[in-house]
Amino acid sequence: MSNHSEEAGTGANSGRSPLRQLAGLSLAALGVVFGDIGTSPLYAVRECFHGDFGIPVTQGNVLGVLSLLVWSLLMIVTVKYLTFIMKADNEGEGGILALTALIITNSRKNGSARWFLVGIGLFGAALLYGDGMITPAISVLSAVEGLQIIAPASKDLVIPVTIAVLAALFYFQHHGTARVGALFGPIIFIWFAVIGLLGLIEIIRYPQILQAMLPWYGISFLLGNHLQGFMVLGAVFLSVTGAEALYADMGHFGKTPIRITWLILVLPALLLNYFGQGALLLAFPQESHNPFYALVPSWGMIPMVVLATLATIIASQALITGVFSLTQQAIQLGYLPRLTVTHTSEKHIGQIYVPAANWSLMISTIGLVAGFGSSSRLAAAYGVAVTATMLISTILFYFVARDLWNWNRVGLNFMIAVFAIIDLSFFGASASKLLHGAWFPLVIGLGAFTLMLTWNQGRALLLKQLKDRTLTVEEFLQSIVLQQPQRVNGQAVYLTANPDLIPVAMLHNLRHNKVLHSEVAFFHFSTERIPRVPNGRKVEVTRLGDGLFKVVARYGFLEYPNIRQVIALANHQGLHFKPESISFFLSREKIVADIQTKMMHWRKKLFALMARNALSATAYYDLPSGQVIEIGLLVQI
Repeated sequence: MSNHSEEAGTGANSGRSPLRQLAGLSLAALGVVFGDIGTSPLYAVRECFHGDFGIPVTQGNVLGVLSLLVWSLLMIVTVKYLTFIMKADNEGEGGILALTALIITNSRKNGSARWFLVGIGLFGAALLYGDGMITPAISVLSAVEGLQIIAPASKDLVIPVTIAVLAALFYFQHHGTARVGALFGPIIFIWFAVIGLLGLIEIIRYPQILQAMLPWYGISFLLGNHLQGFMVLGAVFLSVTGAEALYADMGHFGKTPIRITWLILVLPALLLNYFGQGALLLAFPQESHNPFYALVPSWGMIPMVVLATLATIIASQALITGVFSLTQQAIQLGYLPRLTVTHTSEKHIGQIYVPAANWSLMISTIGLVAGFGSSSRLAAAYGVAVTATMLISTILFYFVARDLWNWNRVGLNFMIAVFAIIDLSFFGASASKLLHGAWFPLVIGLGAFTLMLTWNQGRALLLKQLKDRTLTVEEFLQSIVLQQPQRVNGQAVYLTANPDLIPVAMLHNLRHNKVLHSEVAFFHFSTERIPRVPNGRKVEVTRLGDGLFKVVARYGFLEYPNIRQVIALANHQGLHFKPESISFFLSREKIVADIQTKMMHWRKKLFALMARNALSATAYYDLPSGQVIEIGLLVQI
């Protein structure tokens, strides 16, 4: 989820050569896709030697940790995600919800097994909310901590400055990132160039650090340090926490720009910086409290703190935008209630703003900074949610490759076993930090998962109750033939959750007002399990006879329903409704948790609370408020 749309970017550059277009997409991807993983050098090496489970700075330990860092980047990012996971695209889109939708649509597994996979996919998506809260906090805080190196007396300013930066970041979200988005790529390019150069200088001084490329050093480190070595894996994992973003942003930039940018610039710069920090520690073990800033000469500290802060703001922006997109997808797929979603760009479909998500993230992120007080303490809470999401992605990918693509079972099983061992090792090491704060993202993820399931199941119960109180379209047509209601001139649109049923609002209107408009259309909005639906297939109009129409509008889970667009497309198919003359009839349900079902009573009350606070259909579909008539209904679930 990102700030840029590949389709929009391609269209904008259609007059440019393919090579220049690829270069432009690659530069844009730098600022959005690689911000998180690119700022990991600020704290990853430090936490291995100076965190809660830090180990002594010896030559063997330094070489071992660097070997683990190198091979984590190669195996998780290069091999797992860029080579294999990114093959699992849903109409070009990536990310765990897109992968989950792919399974819902195409899996041949039976109902219970398929819904188990859907459940863990949703849980993986929910965990990203916890990640979205911690990433801005740890990234910006670790950058601003450079102030206390420049001037130790400024230590007390680190937390207030960090909170001010984060508050400003969230405050300006409603403006969108279209205006400053063009700066993201160049700034992150400068960031990678600078950190790579700083690392290279130190490597030239101590070239023996390059021995860490050999995997044997990582293996011997784990064998020699036993449990403590395993615990350090939790800190090593901090170097790859942005890998999930590579997959999630695939649809916005395409596979090729992401792969090229990673291999040509990002990976070399990260490796140079990590090796540079390792070389520094071999020469100056006492610098383990902040080896990243120890690479910087004294004259460059202030510019470096500024650059690091800008880079972490950009990394945070990518995560925040990702949470917005995840929320929109969950709404469209029926796992969250309607919320206000504002499009901040006319050119890029991916640029949206979700106020509820934004302010929740701001409060949580600032609370984390104030509560934990340092990036080292936050690092203990970081990682467990991402490792769980990566493990879930591996499981879902296995079933996609096995059931949808029919890959060779032996080769697939071996590959997935390797990935699963890596994921489980990192998850186990990160989970060992539960008492040090790692519980936080799990609690957030579990809470978001509970909300998603509650809304989905509550809606199913609500629709079942409404179904029992209405008629099918066929039954209604037969009834008005037998007893024709009084017709009045005008055009009416009723929104319906089920295109085969008459909206309860219409039956109530008939019962109380005893009139029916001369032209009536039932509008049903359906979210498909694909990212976008072409306009040619978006709307289907069915003439029911006697002035009645059924209109089914199909949208992808990355699209936003648009009533004006639907009316325009339907009019091309013979509807002939005038938007300014339409009366829109909606039902507003008052939900009471009162009847016996399998859903727990407290979850029914939670669903009712969510329903009361959901955005109204009038606002969600952008209906003209002066043309809307709402009819209240009391529904027991």
